[in-house]
Amino acid sequence: MAKLTVRADNNNLPHFPHYGNHKVSIFNTSLRPQRLNLFLAQKHNLKFRVSCSITERQKKEAEEKRIILNGLKVNELGKNEGLISTCGDELGTESGDKEVGFEWKWPPWKNLPQRYKLIGTTSLAFVICNMDKVNLSIAIIPMSHQFGWNSSVAGLVQSSFFWGYALSQLPGGWLSKIFGGSLVLEVGVLVWSLATMLVPYLAGFMPALIFSRILVGIGEGVSPSAATALIARTIPLEERSRAVSFVFGGLSFGSVTGLLLAPPLIQNYGWESVFYLFGFLGIAWFSGFQLVKEDRPWSLPESMSWPPSFPRNKSLGELNTSLKDVPWKAFFRSKAVWAMIYAHFCGSWGHYTCLSWLPTYFSEELNLNLTEAAWVSVGPPLASIVVTSIASQFADSLISKGVDTSLVRKICQTIAFLSPATCMILSSVDFGLPPWEVVTILTGGLALSSFALSGLYCTHQDISPEYASILLGITNTVGAVPGIIGVALTGFLLDSTHSWSISLFAPSIFFYLTGTIVWLAFASSKPQSFSEGD
Repeated sequence: MAKLTVRADNNNLPHFPHYGNHKVSIFNTSLRPQRLNLFLAQKHNLKFRVSCSITERQKKEAEEKRIILNGLKVNELGKNEGLISTCGDELGTESGDKEVGFEWKWPPWKNLPQRYKLIGTTSLAFVICNMDKVNLSIAIIPMSHQFGWNSSVAGLVQSSFFWGYALSQLPGGWLSKIFGGSLVLEVGVLVWSLATMLVPYLAGFMPALIFSRILVGIGEGVSPSAATALIARTIPLEERSRAVSFVFGGLSFGSVTGLLLAPPLIQNYGWESVFYLFGFLGIAWFSGFQLVKEDRPWSLPESMSWPPSFPRNKSLGELNTSLKDVPWKAFFRSKAVWAMIYAHFCGSWGHYTCLSWLPTYFSEELNLNLTEAAWVSVGPPLASIVVTSIASQFADSLISKGVDTSLVRKICQTIAFLSPATCMILSSVDFGLPPWEVVTILTGGLALSSFALSGLYCTHQDISPEYASILLGITNTVGAVPGIIGVALTGFLLDSTHSWSISLFAPSIFFYLTGTIVWLAFASSKPQSFSEGD
C-alpha cells in the first residue's frame, strides 16, 4: 500500500467548495498501475506528494536523502507546473527543464557570526604583525656582518621600529574610536607590509633603512588599539579574556612562525627573502579582509560598500570636536590608569629587549649557530601559546564564578611579572648551568609573562569599553618607549660592559619587580565613566 498526500491550493480548486478549510486530505490506494484521476480542472494546478513505504526501496530512499542533505539541489524552471514529489524527490509532471547541481558553501566562514570572523582575522593580522617584527631580530645577524655594524648600530636599527610604534599609539586609539577598529587595522597592515618589502632596497643607506622601519612601527602601532576597539564593542565580559588572548595570542604564534621560517629562508635565499615574503603575506591578508569584513561571497564583482559602523566622511570640524570630547584630564586623574601605564612600560621593557636580543644572546653567549639560536628563540613564544589558553580559561572561569574582576586581573598580572623576573635572576647569576638549562629557564619565565593578556590587556576594556582603544593607545605609547630606549641601551651597555647580565637581564628584573608593586597597589577593573566633572 502507498500513502498518498494531496496538497491543494484553495485558489486552484474553485469547483470543490467543501475543501475551503482543508489544505490536505489523505487516503489509501493500491499501488496497481492505474491512472490517477484527481479531478484536475483544465486551468488549475494541483501539487501533491506521494511518499512510498515499500520495503524494497528503503535503502534507495535513504541514499537519495543523504545526497540531498549533502547539497544536491533541484531547481525547477517551470514555476506553474504541477509537481509530484516521490520518495523525497522533486519531479516535474510537465516538460519543464530541470537543473541539478551542488550548492557550495564558500567561503568556509560564511555561516559564522560576524564578530567571530573579525576576531579570527584580527588574530591572523597579529600573526603577520610579529612575523614582520621578529624577522629583523634574525636578519640583523647576517646584515651586521655584511654592512659591518657593531652592537650599537644594530641596536639603533632595531629600535627605530619603536619610534614609529610609539608615535602611532594615541592617533591609532583615537582613529579607532572615530572610524572603528576594522578600518584602522586594515590600513595599518597595508602600511607595515609595504614598508617591510622596502627594507632590502634601503638597507645600504642607513637613514632610509631607519625610515622604513619607522613606517613598519607606525603600521603595527595602530593595531593593538584597533583590536581593542573591536573586542570592546563586540565581546561580552564573560568571554573577554578568551577573545583578548586569542587575538593577542597571534603575536606569539607570529613570533614562532617568523623565527622558524627566517633561518632557512636566509640560508637558502638570502636575508632579503624574509622581508619580501613576510611583506607579501600582509598584502594578501589586506585583500582577503575586504571580503571577510563585509560578509560578501567571492563571486560578487561589485566593489565593497563602506562598513555601516564607519562614517564615510567626517569634516575637519567634526573630527576636532571628537578629539576634544575625549576626557583626557579624567584619564590622568585615575590611579587605575597610571597603574596600567607603568605596568605596560615594565612589561614592555622585558618583552621588547628579549624579543630583539635573545637570538643574539643565544648565538654569542651560548655559542649556538644561526639555526640553533632561532630554534631556541622559538621556545618562549611557542610556550606562550599554551600558557595563553590556560590563563584565559583560568581568568574567565574565576569571573564567571563571581570572583571580583579586579582581583582576577591582579592575580594574572602578578604571575606575568614575577615569573620572568625569577627566571632572569636564575639565568643571570653564574650557577654554572649548562646552556640548555638556561634556555629552559628563560623559556618558562617568558612564557608565563603571557598571563598579562588576561591581566593588564583586559583592564582597558573592563574600566571603559567606550574609551578602551584610546586608553590602550595611551598605555601603549608609554609601553613603546622601552622599545626605543631599552633595545638601544642594551646594545650600548653590551659594547661597554660585555655582560649580558647587566645589559639585558638586570634592567628587566628591576621593572618587573617594581611593576608588580604598583599594580597590586593601584590597579582596578571597576568601570569608570571618566566624566570631566568627576
